Amino acid sequence: MARYATGKFAKRISDRSGLAFPYNEMVKEWNGSTVHYTEFEAKHPQLDPKYHPTDPQSLQNAKPQIISATVDLGINLVARNIFGVVTQSISQFNPIPAPGAFETVTVNTMQPQTQNKDIKMQSSLGSPTVVIS
Repeated sequence: MARYATGKFAKRISDRSGLAFPYNEMVKEWNGSTVHYTEFEAKHPQLDPKYHPTDPQSLQNAKPQIISATVDLGINLVARNIFGVVTQSISQFNPIPAPGAFETVTVNTMQPQTQNKDIKMQSSLGSPTVVIS
């Protein structure tokens, strides 16, 4: 085996500050730098995150639930038309066919009517049958 000198009179340059310190007082940091013990900085805990296992997402031997449901619903919806069709004529300048020519465009729009705002809904439930196995 190799024998090394004790280094009791030796000096070593710090990788952090560049100053000369006694060789026996030097320590090695987690990143490989050799520094004096007064300059030593421990590794920050966030640089070595803890292991967090993933959360389970499903069962091992899962089987879908069998649901057979027959529900008869009777729904009567009574609603008046709350929108009316309004025809508007718009005159606009059209320079393409002839310079200075106007054309009339007819537009049908849906405008809400204020007099018809009542909507009634009646529903009745028939005979529900629910089977869960």
